Amino acid sequence: METHKQLTIGLFGFGVVGEGLYKALKQTPSLKATIKKVCIKNYGKKRNAPASLFTTDKDELLNDHDINVIVEVIDDADAAFEIVTYALKNGKDVVSASKKMIAEHLPALLKLQQQTGRSFLYESAACASIPVIRNLEEYYDNDLLHSIKAIVNGSTNFILTKIFEEGLDFKQALLQAQAAGFAESNPKLDVEGFDAVNKWTFLLTHAYGIVEAPQNILFNGIQNIHAADAVVANARKQTIKLVAQAQKLKNGKVAAFVLPQFVSNDDHLAFVKNEYNGVVIESGFADKQFFYGKGAGSFPTASAVLSDISALRYQYKYEYKKLYHHTPHELSNEIFLRVYVSFDDLNLVPKERFEWIEEWHAQEERKYLVGVIAFSELLNNNWWKENNTSLILASDPVIEETTTRALKKKSLELAGLL
Repeated sequence: METHKQLTIGLFGFGVVGEGLYKALKQTPSLKATIKKVCIKNYGKKRNAPASLFTTDKDELLNDHDINVIVEVIDDADAAFEIVTYALKNGKDVVSASKKMIAEHLPALLKLQQQTGRSFLYESAACASIPVIRNLEEYYDNDLLHSIKAIVNGSTNFILTKIFEEGLDFKQALLQAQAAGFAESNPKLDVEGFDAVNKWTFLLTHAYGIVEAPQNILFNGIQNIHAADAVVANARKQTIKLVAQAQKLKNGKVAAFVLPQFVSNDDHLAFVKNEYNGVVIESGFADKQFFYGKGAGSFPTASAVLSDISALRYQYKYEYKKLYHHTPHELSNEIFLRVYVSFDDLNLVPKERFEWIEEWHAQEERKYLVGVIAFSELLNNNWWKENNTSLILASDPVIEETTTRALKKKSLELAGLL
């Protein structure tokens, strides 16, 4: 077996990440990796690289026998899936940064890797500069991984930081994120949680062997976070973050979701600001470990692509240990969540759908309550995303079914109803 494979790269996309990779490879000649051709959509655009490098014909890359690695860093998820499929079937290894494509086509991509025996690596698709996938694959055994909580979207984190530290409202903060290049001109994918849940889809596969479509995972973004919510958080010595999390339950299943959450000011994730990402992994014997790094930008993302290219020199592949070598975990919907809900009009909040309500603040202009609600209620209904309603998880939100009865009884006793 070759140890140091010479890599000849066909690159799809020369935007922020593609150009970052091109520059990074020029500075690391020891990698023995060269870009032979770059496929782009618009040939006429001025680029900081020789014109002879570029083509608009994808077949020039996919059918070139000298090219043994395809790197794709394009925006179009459907085109990316076609490129990856063709390249793997054509005996080429692939490195990808397309989280949406991976999330939407995960079962097919797993099958392709098994059929072709080629490597398909995508560290850069989640958390940019943080090597979270490789760590979940190599370091954490299945039975020892208690929970994983993460800030995986730099744009929403940048916006929330501005709201909390500079007192900006949501719209002002979003404009700043766009101006800094951290949010798309159409920010819906970031702001409404789609990007975060796409990343969480395949991180769940590496963490717990769960293969699930993104639309079946409970998620929301920060589009409804209100200035009054930040006031409540500050009064409680907390901040608000968009947190993706998965937690192993007593019954062996896993609760997973991506939702805004109150985070204590002394929590690891409270220190993750602006476009940075952070991951806290809790396991059996290592207790908590905290990974922190830039989650957006040209070189941070290119650094993860570079790391995958480097791993291909040693024929590295994801083994998907939790999926193929253990019994994969299942997602559980049989839990309850402690939530804070703020709203303008009490009549639009279905109080009867809560298991119980612990706090009730109806005097303020912006009213809010804290209560416990079934996970399935949020999964199957949308009232909590509508009518300017803001739902934020408590700092320790998961209540397992067995605990619920005792808690409910206690809360009713406190209210003098038992």
